[in-house]
Amino acid sequence: MHITELNSENFEKEVLQSEKTVLIDFWASWCGPCKMMLPVVDNIAETMKEKIKVCKVNVDENQDLAEKYGVMTIPTFLIIKNGKETGRTIGVQSKEDILKLI
Repeated sequence: MHITELNSENFEKEVLQSEKTVLIDFWASWCGPCKMMLPVVDNIAETMKEKIKVCKVNVDENQDLAEKYGVMTIPTFLIIKNGKETGRTIGVQSKEDILKLI
């Protein structure tokens, strides 16, 4: 699987310094909609691995990152290009809708 778990220690290196566009999935293990999105996120990670990097942030374990990016509802998906947020969507999404952001 080509999904990187993010935390405060690796966020800058994995996201802000990434040469690829990064899709970040803010999620939690108890979140039903987050679980519904797992196959979609996994599919994007697999099929788009040459073009983008897919990462996850467990909001229960990394509240500082959720706060930094103003994540109030999960799942939230952020697109980061060249260290800057370029897109955001919240809730259950189709693969196509997420890819449109990228």
